Amino acid sequence: EPHEPPEPPEGGWGWLVMLAAMWCNGSVFGIQNACGVLFVSMLKTFGSKDDDKMVFKTAWVGSLSMGMIFFCCPIVSVFTDLFGCRKTAVMGAAVGFVGLMSSSFVSSIEPLYLTYGIIFACGCSFAYQPSLVILGHYFKKRLGLVNGIVTAGSSVFTILLPLLLRVLIDSVGLFHTLRVLCIFMFVLFLAGFTYRPLATSTKDKESGGSGSSLFSRRKFSPPKKIFNFAIFKVTAYAVWAVGIPLALFGYFVPYVHLMKHVNERFQDEKNKEVVLMCIGITSGVGRLLFGRIADYVPGVKKVYLQVLSFFFIGLMSMMIPLCSIFGALIAVCLIMGLFDGCFISIMAPIAFELVGAQDVSQAIGFLLGFMSIPMTVGPPIAGLLRDKLGSYDVAFYLAGAPPLIGGAVLCFIPWIHSKKQREISKTAGKEKMEKMVENQNSLLSSSSGVFKKESDSII
Repeated sequence: EPHEPPEPPEGGWGWLVMLAAMWCNGSVFGIQNACGVLFVSMLKTFGSKDDDKMVFKTAWVGSLSMGMIFFCCPIVSVFTDLFGCRKTAVMGAAVGFVGLMSSSFVSSIEPLYLTYGIIFACGCSFAYQPSLVILGHYFKKRLGLVNGIVTAGSSVFTILLPLLLRVLIDSVGLFHTLRVLCIFMFVLFLAGFTYRPLATSTKDKESGGSGSSLFSRRKFSPPKKIFNFAIFKVTAYAVWAVGIPLALFGYFVPYVHLMKHVNERFQDEKNKEVVLMCIGITSGVGRLLFGRIADYVPGVKKVYLQVLSFFFIGLMSMMIPLCSIFGALIAVCLIMGLFDGCFISIMAPIAFELVGAQDVSQAIGFLLGFMSIPMTVGPPIAGLLRDKLGSYDVAFYLAGAPPLIGGAVLCFIPWIHSKKQREISKTAGKEKMEKMVENQNSLLSSSSGVFKKESDSII
C-alpha cells in the first residue's frame, strides 16, 4: 500500500540541508550576477583593437550561461522526479566543475560558449533546482523562514563575489580566477551529498514497512505526465507565461554590461564594482520584504506587485545613461535591486494562485524555460548596439522598454482570472439548479401523475 510521505522534521539534519542550499544558491547566482566583472576581464584578455564586434561576441558568454540555467529547469524537474534530489545535485555540481575548469584553458572567446555558457551553466542548473525542492521535504511550517535565510545568505555571495573577482583578476588574471571559482563548485559537489531523502515515518517501520519503502514508491509509481501542456488552457497562466518573457528582453542587460559602462563613463572612480554590489544588497532586502508583503496581498492581485517591479526596473534601466555622477548611478542600482528581488520572490506564489498546487512545479518549469530565450538574446543585442554606436546609452534606453510593455500585459491577468472564476461559479451554480430540478421531478413523478403535470407547467 502507498506510504504517506514522511513528516518534515522542521530542523535537525534539515539545518545542514539549509546551509547546503544557501551555498548552492549563493555560488550559482553569485557567479552569474558578478559576470559583469568577468565580462570586462574577458574583453581585455581576448579583445584585439581590430575586432569591432568584440562586445557583442563576449556578451554571449554571460547571457548564454544565464539562459541555459533557466532553459534546463523543465528538464531538471524531470530528473529530480526520476533520480531524487541528491543524485541530481551531485551530478550537476560535477558537470559544472568540469565546465568551469575547462573554461580556464581556452585561448579565444569562442570555446567559452561551450565550456562556460553551456557545460558550466547546465551543471549549475542541475545543482541548483534540487536545493529548492529538498527544502520543502525538510521544512513545512518554517519553510518561509528557511527560504528567507537561504535567499538572504545567497545575496551575501552576490555582494562579495564581485569584490573577490576584481581582486583575483587584478592579482592572478582571468584563468586562475576561474580555477579559484572551481573551489566553489567543489564545495557545491560536497553540499549535494547532504540532500539525503527522508526515511518514512516510524509507524510504517513498526508495521513492517522497510525504511527504503520511500524509494520503492518513488521509483515504481506510475510516472506523472512528464510535460503537462494542459496548464496552458488556463488563460491567465498563458498570458502570464507570455508577459514575463516579454518583460525580460531587457532584464539581464544591466548585469552583463553595467560594469563596462561604468568603466567608460566614470574612468577615475575607485571600486567600480560597488554598483553590482548595490544590486545584490537590495535584491536580498527586496526578496525578504516583498516575500512578506505578498503574503498579505490577496489571490491573483499579487501580479500587481510584479507589474510594479517591472515598471521600476524599466524606468531605472532608462535612467542609467542619464546619471552623470556616480552617486546617482548607485541610487538607481539600489532601487533596481530592490524590485529585482520583488520580481523573483513573488514568482512561486503567483504560479500557485494561477494553476493550483498540483501543477505548480511544471508551471514554474515552463515559465523559466520561456524566460531563458529573452534573457539570452537581450545582452548580445545591447553589445551589438554598443559596438555600432560607440556608447551604451541607446542600449540602456531600449532595455527599459520591454519591462514596461511586459508589465502592461500582466495587468490583464487579474481581470482574466476573475472572469474565469465567475464562469466556473456560474456553471457550478447552473449544475446545482439543474440537479435540484431533477431531484424535484423524480420525487414528484414517484408520488403521482397529477403532481407531475403541474410541476411541468411550473418548470
